[in-house]
Amino acid sequence: MSAIRALCQLSLSSSRAFATRSATRSVARAALAARAAPVSSASRAFSVSARRLGEGASDVALAQRLGEELKYENEAAPAAEPDFLKAFKAQGTWAIEDAPGMDEVTLSRKFGNEDIRLIFSIADIQSEQEPEFEEGEEAAESEESEVPLHSYPIRCSFSFTKAGAPGALTIDAMCQEGTFVIDNISYYNDAKVGTELTAEADWKRRGYYLGPQFDTLDVSLQDEFDKFLQERGINQTLAYFVPEYAEYKEQKEYVSWLKNVKDFVEA
Repeated sequence: MSAIRALCQLSLSSSRAFATRSATRSVARAALAARAAPVSSASRAFSVSARRLGEGASDVALAQRLGEELKYENEAAPAAEPDFLKAFKAQGTWAIEDAPGMDEVTLSRKFGNEDIRLIFSIADIQSEQEPEFEEGEEAAESEESEVPLHSYPIRCSFSFTKAGAPGALTIDAMCQEGTFVIDNISYYNDAKVGTELTAEADWKRRGYYLGPQFDTLDVSLQDEFDKFLQERGINQTLAYFVPEYAEYKEQKEYVSWLKNVKDFVEA
């Protein structure tokens, strides 16, 4: 089990950015459905042909719809690497580990004798729901122009280890609207237990004391932890990058999913 899935489930508000993208996809799907008018004779001819080939009678129609949505997404996607990603890489602070087909992204960096790792998941974007409005609320909402572009929450798991020193410090936090809201800070005597992404390590972590809730600590102690993170580049810039990259990756994975499913149906 991954470090992200081991975090506590928190209920926070969804963002208009994701709702807008979801709505755009819904409109695209509706447009595709409208263009695909049924032709009874062609359907009967295909039905016979499909049975002869050992395929389902709906395969061609499904592949066509997938292809149309894939075409729409490819046309809407930027051709080059987005500027925000170029700027982040140009800083040379964090290395990005992003395996195609996986829903987790890892950022890592060195700070003195420390190895710092941040893991977040695009699953938090996928699980967001469109906001529901009461009567009269929608108009008021539309008048609010100063709304953060990426306001949906992203779970983050930080780990800190030191070369030649035992133990590991881990921080569970929520990234939203340009800030990291810390849930708890844990310490493990065994660095492997605190950092390994295995089922065995996760099982062992369940028996450990996770530390106090961060917001129950003395305010001055919270401030010192904030300075500790800021000094290591865990700041507003990173907090804006995380949801932006999560959205970028989710879109890439969605396009890849469309292509893979279409190829499978057509095979």
